[in-house]
Amino acid sequence: MKLKYIRLDPSQLLVLVFLFFITLGTILLKFPFSTTNSVSWTNALFTATSAMTVTGLAVVDTGIDYTTFGQLVILLLIQVGGLGIMSFAVLIFIMLGKKIGFKERLIIQQALNYTSLGGVIKLVKNLFIYSFTIEIIAMLILAIRWVPEYGWGQGMYYSLFHSISAFNNAGFSTWSDSLMGYVDDPLVNLVITFLFIVGGIGFTVLSDIWQKRSFKKLSLHSKIMIGGTLVLNLLAMIIVFTLEFYNPNTLGTLSSLGDKLWASYFQAVTPRTAGFNTLDIGSLHESTIAFMLLLMFVGAGSASTGGGIKLTTFVVIILSVLTFLRQKRQVTIGNRAIRDMIIFRSLAITTISIFFVFLAVFILNITESEPFLKILFEIISAFGTVGLSMGITADLSDIGKIIIVFIMFLGKIGPLTLAFSFAKPEQEKIRYPSEDILTG
Repeated sequence: MKLKYIRLDPSQLLVLVFLFFITLGTILLKFPFSTTNSVSWTNALFTATSAMTVTGLAVVDTGIDYTTFGQLVILLLIQVGGLGIMSFAVLIFIMLGKKIGFKERLIIQQALNYTSLGGVIKLVKNLFIYSFTIEIIAMLILAIRWVPEYGWGQGMYYSLFHSISAFNNAGFSTWSDSLMGYVDDPLVNLVITFLFIVGGIGFTVLSDIWQKRSFKKLSLHSKIMIGGTLVLNLLAMIIVFTLEFYNPNTLGTLSSLGDKLWASYFQAVTPRTAGFNTLDIGSLHESTIAFMLLLMFVGAGSASTGGGIKLTTFVVIILSVLTFLRQKRQVTIGNRAIRDMIIFRSLAITTISIFFVFLAVFILNITESEPFLKILFEIISAFGTVGLSMGITADLSDIGKIIIVFIMFLGKIGPLTLAFSFAKPEQEKIRYPSEDILTG
């Protein structure tokens, strides 16, 4: 009797590997020595998924309900999920002196959302060099602040935990109120935001900057990411500062203008998948929440530690709309034309994302007794792997938590990767005549 091997394409294998690590993390977090209090299987699954997808939503208190071992499991899941499972596999292959085959390169390309097979292995090598170097330097700088406050052991541990969590855009913190205790601390604000902005901009951009070291020589993708990030962050800071200036529950509680600017800056950049907060999210004005929903849905950059539809996808959609309104035939930016397939891909990503977000919101409005805005915020935060919450995460029903788990998983691996893992590609053998239909 012959056994037939099941052949998996890169999308299917990537989904299965992610599920394996989430399952492993769930089992480890359920062990008695991982928790200080009994944690249900659902909560263990939720935490493992949140860590593996570098989201940061929490149904239990990380610093209180998990032991040091449990926190280290979470930290390991964050690092593996942020830098990519296949990236670690490549590192092991390189250390063992083994060659990376064509299929492995395809999987890495899929995992990192890279555009070509060329330079994939070099990108992975650079990814580890940049990541570990940045995390270690950030840890040492944060230690300047936290070692005098908590002592050497605790101070270094907090510095390491928040450095890895921030760079991987995870948003997990050992403190119940995240970083609200450091709302006016320049060092903590600068280091943490630097970490998640750099982590969210994408490894391809970091590698491009390191190799070319000139903005003019950078690829179009890198220019869009850098320019778009600067514009969005500045715009977000102005909007948060303006809308929340007189809010007695957020910026209104801060005495000096400098403290308000620091808080506005931090809360403006963190919705781009970071998950940390220095202000109480539940106390923000609804207008600020509405703007943050857009930021979370857009998310970070491709081949980054963040989620969302990605900034470049958002830019392509906007440019396509403007091109149509101007009645032009070609979508262009920076004297470069964008291929139709990129536009179709961007439309597919956005459409699938909106569909799943709507479906999840619809289900949670049936299963939960929370206000619509809070449910919408929770779902989009999960999809963008942001981790910000208006305070309803722990109160969700088991069905609600499972829905959030799926949305976090979807947001991390990407809508198209999940769709491709189920759909079978079809080759067009026949070209049909075209006919117009009425739209709009």
